[in-house]
Amino acid sequence: MQLRLLLGFLGILLIFLSLFMLFPLFFAFYYKEDITPLSTSFLITLVVGLLLFLFFRSPKRELRIRDGFALVTLGWITSAFFGALPFYLGHFFPSFVDSYFEAMSGFTTTGASVLTEIEHLPKGILFWRSLTHWLGGMGIIVFSLALLPLLGVGGMQLFKAESPGPVADKIKPRIAETAKTLWKIYILISGVEAFLLMLGGMNLFEALCHTFGTMATGGFSTKNTSIGSYNSAFIDWVIIIFMVVAGANFSLHYRFLTGKFKSYFNNTEFKFYIAVIVVSIVIFTIILRLHIYDNIFSALRHGAFQVCSIMTTTGYTTANFEKWPYFTQFFLVILMFIGGSAGSTGGGIKCIRIYILLKHGYRELLKLVHPKAVISLKMGKKAIPYDILQSIWGFFFLFMFIFVLASLAMTLLGLDIITSFVSVAATINNIGPGLGTVGPAENYAHIPVIGKWILIFCMLVGRLELYTVIVMFIPEFWKK
Repeated sequence: MQLRLLLGFLGILLIFLSLFMLFPLFFAFYYKEDITPLSTSFLITLVVGLLLFLFFRSPKRELRIRDGFALVTLGWITSAFFGALPFYLGHFFPSFVDSYFEAMSGFTTTGASVLTEIEHLPKGILFWRSLTHWLGGMGIIVFSLALLPLLGVGGMQLFKAESPGPVADKIKPRIAETAKTLWKIYILISGVEAFLLMLGGMNLFEALCHTFGTMATGGFSTKNTSIGSYNSAFIDWVIIIFMVVAGANFSLHYRFLTGKFKSYFNNTEFKFYIAVIVVSIVIFTIILRLHIYDNIFSALRHGAFQVCSIMTTTGYTTANFEKWPYFTQFFLVILMFIGGSAGSTGGGIKCIRIYILLKHGYRELLKLVHPKAVISLKMGKKAIPYDILQSIWGFFFLFMFIFVLASLAMTLLGLDIITSFVSVAATINNIGPGLGTVGPAENYAHIPVIGKWILIFCMLVGRLELYTVIVMFIPEFWKK
């Protein structure tokens, strides 16, 4: 492990993070708020970043595979630590644990909050809170497209084989141009959404904050009742569209913007992703029309919003879905686990893995009927390599193992079964709102301190595709 090189890169990361702290300072100045928490955090982050860079910079800039994954994990942990400083120094949270929980929730684009009153917070702090989403969302795209294929996480390698585009297969030299291309796409789509939200009646501050939450599939809002506080069909449909965009693979957006207009329809995962969304919306619309809403348009609007919000792991709400029929609540929990597409800002297990596991299960049934038949497992027209299938099964088992273990740990803390189960599901899948005492009308403030650390761990491993974090606990990882 090249510790000196890693510390130098962490220094660069902190320098960039400190520069982004200047943006919320602008809003703090504009709204005539106390800038001390933000300015102090900016100075601390900048100084620490500069010291790390100056003392540990190395002429050797080549990262090995292990260094890359250590950098990603430590980068998210460090970013959350320094990102929590404005919350803690401004005394907006009762403890540093709560501040760190909120920051980790932001950078991992989870959207789980310990805040009981959001609208009373200064605009500068709220802007920083949402900006952590946007930064974490872009970070996970670059990470997933550039680094995950190296670890053999399953799914990303298949996408790499099926969809040529800005997908880096090594850390250097293509990572730089990959990041640059994806940043341009990310900013472009974010700008379009912010403009449309302003047309819908939001001011610049609100439009940017909700754009950050949408594009990163994070879900932090500036309102206590989330998007439902605007009661605007136009705003709802704009966010629905951009949540679906954010939950799709960003390499497909790149190919579309470069003239390959059939890229979406030629991609098997995208077709599966859209099919699940459309079928779910139809089911929700029918049930909500029969049990909750008086007209089909309201049922469609709220059903579509919540399906897309949970499926893409955004976590915005327009209604308290805990008051909906139990069937829809359980359906939403299932959608939590499916999640978005590989190479998107969405969380969850990912559509590509679910699709392959379903096809594998169906193939096993066919083999029972035709024992001597040779049935190949395909994704579109391409055969799925055995090592990728094994990797996906390994990922699925590890995901469920951590989920069950964390849920058991939460029950040991005295939480009820629904809260324990769904709080872990909502954090490991990077959703945010869940059911029980962490439902859409509630928050995570009442969770015991140990429980918050468990959920922080769930956010991190869920965002970084499990292996990236867990591999660091293996002794062989640290051996030369």
